[in-house]
Amino acid sequence: MSFRSRVIGCGAYLPERIVSNAELARRLDTSDEWIVQRTGIRQRHVAAPGELTSDLAVHAAERALAAAGLSGADLDLIVLATATPDNTFPATATKVQSRLGMTEGCAFDVQAVCSGFIYALATADNFIRCGQARRALVIGAETFSRILDWEDRGTCVLFGDGAGAIVLASHRDEGGGAPERGVLSTHLHADGRHHDILYVDGGPSTTGSCGFLRMEGKEVFRHAVHRLAEVVDEALSANGLAARDLDWLVPHQANRRIIDSMGRKLDLPAEKVVVTIDRHANTSAASVPLALAEAVGDGRIKPGHLVLMEAMGGGLTWGAALVRW
Repeated sequence: MSFRSRVIGCGAYLPERIVSNAELARRLDTSDEWIVQRTGIRQRHVAAPGELTSDLAVHAAERALAAAGLSGADLDLIVLATATPDNTFPATATKVQSRLGMTEGCAFDVQAVCSGFIYALATADNFIRCGQARRALVIGAETFSRILDWEDRGTCVLFGDGAGAIVLASHRDEGGGAPERGVLSTHLHADGRHHDILYVDGGPSTTGSCGFLRMEGKEVFRHAVHRLAEVVDEALSANGLAARDLDWLVPHQANRRIIDSMGRKLDLPAEKVVVTIDRHANTSAASVPLALAEAVGDGRIKPGHLVLMEAMGGGLTWGAALVRW
């Protein structure tokens, strides 16, 4: 008899302040039409002064725990994905742990940028499969507005702040012929040879300061289309499934053209692809859980549905997770 992790709660949080394309166009050489045509983004949320990544994470976590009918004291693992931690150390996850009232188990951060939530989900899932955790909180939280060069129109229009979270619970997989529910498989990859097409030009051991995000957009786009197609095929093949078996695609919200490309590859109708980029922009590690929480919250994703999540980020890193709801 083996263990499997099931998603038993989702939660999301977006900062109150909304920055529209029109607002950016008043101080940058850009326009709403230019941004929408190339990215699909119409607005983004931006954290208030003094509002930290841990604050966003706690709000999302509390909502996920409430949906699961649990409290922080019921957890024995927190894995928080972020590229914008509160401090160089300690891990932002430990601040979240304290505020949620969790006093046992462990809490740590993972850093895979936009792929971070998939990496965190895989990590927590493996803890549960090995019997080292019973209930895990997986969070993606970012304040990317703090690492943007707001004079660089090629990057600052693309990103936003936010947090999303899920609660995983251990479940004994007893077989019996019914379709298996829970996290079916996760698939992670990285290729550091492409570091220079998406990175932040700073850090404690280089400049001693944080720096700003730098990106070669065309190269990132090219790699994303290729690598995401590969990892989606890998996830389906590993489970003996085909694209036609999918009920939902929950992709990383980086660019509407990439999202549409993946939907076409899987031959999924547009209404089966969860899209939030128009309202959230790219929230990095928060992107997938924010979209997931929205689709679960409004009733689109239902028990028994087959859900595929995928993302690619700086590193380069990329990955996919296949879940039977």
